[in-house]
Amino acid sequence: MEELLSTGSVAPDFESVDQDGKSVKLSTFRGSPVVLYFYPKDDTPGCTMEACNFRDNFSQFKDRGITVLGVSVDGQRSHKKFQEKYKLNFTLVADDSRKIVSSYGAKGMTGSAKRVTYIIDKEGKIAHVYEKVTPKEHGVEVLSKMRELGLVK
Repeated sequence: MEELLSTGSVAPDFESVDQDGKSVKLSTFRGSPVVLYFYPKDDTPGCTMEACNFRDNFSQFKDRGITVLGVSVDGQRSHKKFQEKYKLNFTLVADDSRKIVSSYGAKGMTGSAKRVTYIIDKEGKIAHVYEKVTPKEHGVEVLSKMRELGLVK
C-alpha cells in the first residue's frame, strides 16, 4: 500500500475526465488553491454526506477562488448520476484507472479510494493532509484550515 504524500511535497499532476466527460488537469488550477478530496464510492452514506457538505459550503470556496475536486475510482457515468441526484456543484474526477489514487497514496485495500483530503496551495504544493476525515463537517473544516494556513481570507 502506498504512503500518503507529505506536507510540502509537490502535488502530482494528473489528467482525467469529470462527470460531464470534460478533461480535468490539475496543473490548470495553478495560481489558486485546490481542495483534492478522495472518497470511496459514489452514492454511499458517508461519501454522500461529505459531498453534500462541500456542496452546501461551495459558495464560500468559490468566493475565495478555491477549486474543489472530488476523486473516486468510479467512472464518469457514475459521477454524473451522483452529481445529478444530489445537485453537486463542484467537479468530480473519474479515476477508474486508479492512477490518481495511486499517485496520491490514497488507494484503499479493496481498490477503492481511501477517504483522504489534500489542500494544495497556489504553487501546487501540499499544504495540509487530512488522513482522518469526518464526512459530515469536512467542507467547513477544510475552509477553516485554509484560513488558518493563510491560503485564503
